Amino acid sequence: MNPFVEKIVPLIVAFFVGVSVKKLRMLSKDDAPILLKFVLNISLPALTILAIYNVQVSAEMLFIPVFAMIVVMVMYMVSTLANKAMQLPRPMFGSFLVGTMIMNTAYALPLFHAAFGDEGLARASLFDIGNTFMIFTFTYFNAIKYGDNAHTDKIAWGKFLKLPPLYAMLIALLIKVLGFKLNPVSVNVLNLIGQPTTTLVMIALGLYFAPRRKNIGKAFLAIFIRMGLGLGIGWLLALIFGLQELTATTVIVCSALPIGFNTLIFANLENMDREFAATMVSFSIIIALFYVPLLIYWFG
Repeated sequence: MNPFVEKIVPLIVAFFVGVSVKKLRMLSKDDAPILLKFVLNISLPALTILAIYNVQVSAEMLFIPVFAMIVVMVMYMVSTLANKAMQLPRPMFGSFLVGTMIMNTAYALPLFHAAFGDEGLARASLFDIGNTFMIFTFTYFNAIKYGDNAHTDKIAWGKFLKLPPLYAMLIALLIKVLGFKLNPVSVNVLNLIGQPTTTLVMIALGLYFAPRRKNIGKAFLAIFIRMGLGLGIGWLLALIFGLQELTATTVIVCSALPIGFNTLIFANLENMDREFAATMVSFSIIIALFYVPLLIYWFG
């Protein structure tokens, strides 16, 4: 069997484990945020520190978060133009817009780690930082704008500044700059804590999977914008800026990632179209199970 396939198949199996345990009522969709909270606050920071510690950081890599922010802004403009023709109801357009702007970088991290090891994870984590910055600032601002909850239109800077992976990345970069060496015990502890990341993310994806047939055409248009046009934007950025090898692969593939979970969270929080948000996220996940590994194989 192809070595790449050997690494990716277990991830797909973990996704269907999540779907199965939900069907068997061993876990529910409500457990998915708990799994992802553990990943975000504990296992991913440990894995991020190790990944950056083990790779050679280049100046080119430090621009990866900026490329993620550019992709989000282009998605905003494309979706806004698309709605001039569709004229979606305000709550539905809110979910549509936010969905196209949020890239599911949680999905990319285990795939890049499986395919490229620490080098891939380090770059995907940098892309994740740019994406997350936009999620809790400009994207969340638009969720407030198109929701119907009555509160002040404020950008959620505090949420972004409290993210553990951000500080893990800063700690790892500081270690690299100062030339510190981690002792074997520290490396083993970080490795042990970080190991569950891949499995937990894929199981959480399975728990979130809940497709609906209603408004499926509009949902697939949002998915095409997010994953199809996103691919084109990533490829164009790599071409324009002359990105090479793994950095180019990261920007191209991550720009084509499925619609992120925060679409559901924001739809619920700001009272946008929840059912439409769930449909977009679910169908984009099932497409991404095969689409994103194929992109990694082609561009990697």
